[in-house]
Parts: sequence; C-alpha cells; structure tokens
Amino acid sequence: MNEEVRDIYKHKQRYEHWKEKKEIKGITKSNADLIIKFINDMSLGLNISKGSKKGARSPIRLNTLRGRVVFLIKELEKRKVKDIRKVTKEQLHKLFEDMRSGVLSNRLNQPYKSTGDYIKVFKTFWHWYQKTSKAKIEDICEELDTRGEKPKFVYFTEQDFNKILREADADLKPILVLAFDSGVRVTELMNIKVSDFSNNFKELNIRDETSKTFGRKIKLMLCSEQIKKYVSLMDLKDNDFLCKMNPPEINKKLRALGKKVLLPEQTKFKHLTLYDFRHSSACFWLPRYKSESALKYRFGWKKSDMIHYYTEFLGMKDTITKDDLYLDITKQELEKEVENLRKEHEKMKRLFKKVLEVGRANNQIIIKRIKN
Repeated sequence: MNEEVRDIYKHKQRYEHWKEKKEIKGITKSNADLIIKFINDMSLGLNISKGSKKGARSPIRLNTLRGRVVFLIKELEKRKVKDIRKVTKEQLHKLFEDMRSGVLSNRLNQPYKSTGDYIKVFKTFWHWYQKTSKAKIEDICEELDTRGEKPKFVYFTEQDFNKILREADADLKPILVLAFDSGVRVTELMNIKVSDFSNNFKELNIRDETSKTFGRKIKLMLCSEQIKKYVSLMDLKDNDFLCKMNPPEINKKLRALGKKVLLPEQTKFKHLTLYDFRHSSACFWLPRYKSESALKYRFGWKKSDMIHYYTEFLGMKDTITKDDLYLDITKQELEKEVENLRKEHEKMKRLFKKVLEVGRANNQIIIKRIKN
C-alpha cells in the first residue's frame, strides 16, 4: 500500500463531494451563503479567531463545522430566526438549554449528549462572523457553557482485557493488544505502519498527519513481542499497515467478545467497540504515570480534562508522598549538585596526591642530608 493516510470514515471524499456543488438545502439563501463563506475561509485557514490553531482545517473538521452549523441554523429558523446574523443571546441560550434538557431531542429521542461540542462549533462560526463583518458585532457567545457530557464507555480492567485477548482470534489479538498498550485513537491505530515501530518494536511513532492533535513517539510496554511476531508471521513490509481489518469489522467481533467475556453491567450502556480500548487504556495507565504531562503526551491530549474525568471515574484519592514532591527540575538540580560534589572530590584527591608526592620528596631529601 502506498497511501500515506487512511481516510477510514471517508471524510475527505464527503467534503470533496460537497465542495463540487457547495449547496446547503433546508435554510434561507442568506444563511446558506454565509455558511459557505465560513467553510471556504476555514478550508484556507483565513479569518481564524485569535488564540486558535492557525492553518487550513482538515476535511473531518470542515464536515463537522458545516454539519453542526447547518443543524443549529435550521433549528433557529424553526424558532423564527430567519437571519442568523440577528440571533439574540436569549434565543441562543434557549436553544442549547433545550438540547441539554431533552426538550429538543436527538434521533434516538434522547437529550443531546454533546451539546458542549455544538456550542464550541457555533462560537467558532460567530467569532469568524465578527472578524469578517465590517460593523462591530457583539459577542453573544461569552456566557455559553461549553462543558460537554461525560462520555459513556465500556470499562474493563487488565484482567478483563486478558480474558478478551484469550477469546480473540489470531488476526484480532495484535490489534487489541496494541490498542490497549498504546491507547491511540481509532484513526491513529488504523494508520500505523510497520515503519512506525522502532527499537525492536518497543517504541511507536504516531505520525503528525494521522493524529487528531499532534504526533508523538511513545513506549510500548505490553505488546512489543506480540507485534514483532505478528509482523514476521504475516511477512509485513515497512510500508504496510499493521491493521488489515476496518473498524466495523473489528467492532462486530468485539461485540460478540463483549457479550461472551464481560458482565452485563459492563455493557449496559453500549456494546464493546475499539473506541473503548482507548478509554480503558487511559484508566490502566493513569495510576502508573506520576507525571500528568507525560500521560497527556502519551494519549495526545492538549488539555487535562480527560485526566480529571478518568481520575473521578476510578475514584482515585490523593496518594502523594514526600518522594513525589521531587519534581523533574528538582531532580535535575540534585543531579547537578551531586556531579559538582564528585568533581570537587576528584579535585581534592588530586591535591592530596600532590601533597603526598611533595611529602615523600621532602622526606628523601631529609634522609640524604642525615646520611651525609
């Protein structure tokens, strides 16, 4: 395979298909034209709000922005807001409150679980509108609550994982053990090539172009030997992707495994999927990392929100000890101090040696004089 990045959910294809026609149906023409201008700018990285990441947005981001802004404007038009530029704070707050409470329900007739994400998208749109408008526009998004619902997932322990692994077929085992060890996102996992492993399969490079946030190089502590044997057995080359199955195929197998291995309480919210391996991996590694920044790096998180969520989920308590107070910088300072003391000791040894040599020479001179 020569492709650099697998687009497993066809985001680029969907965006390119829309880009050919650039049509938005179901809303007024003025609102549709505004959204098209917004997406055009985002695709080029133009008029990005201050403090946001610079550069063109990816197809997945462009699809998300377009889909959610269109949805919100459709709902506001139902509430007599025919021109989105004239929406009020009150109308906006009421819409998002109805989404959270279930007054406005999703296709499963339930409250929206990701209302905070919809708010973030609308803020992006509104701040773009502020920046591109000739007139001074009020920021009506300042008081919106962007907090989202805590994600529900199938949690399993290391013991549960080993049970799942024993029941999994040979093709699935290396994928699952890598997913649990690394904690990578599904899209990152699907894009791992043999060439991304190094140091005898003990390290994994997650390429920047395949990551949602940033590229990183992490250590594999549980799966090195299994991956090494699998690559050899399958005779995979450097440019080959490790995973040959797509997520739907994997999830179909995991659904059966979850029913067979896990307790009913563990799967009461949803079926076991590949998505759950990242969550359970985070729960596995959280108490094993003393550095929050190191854990964030491993999982590709820019913020600490998820760490706080998993800490709360596991019911962890404050277990800090005096040893933990020695931060990295303190350790470095102590190491420097030890090195300086070692150098001083070596210096004293050399001076003492010289003193002894001088003393011996003087003794020889005195002995000669006495003999004479």
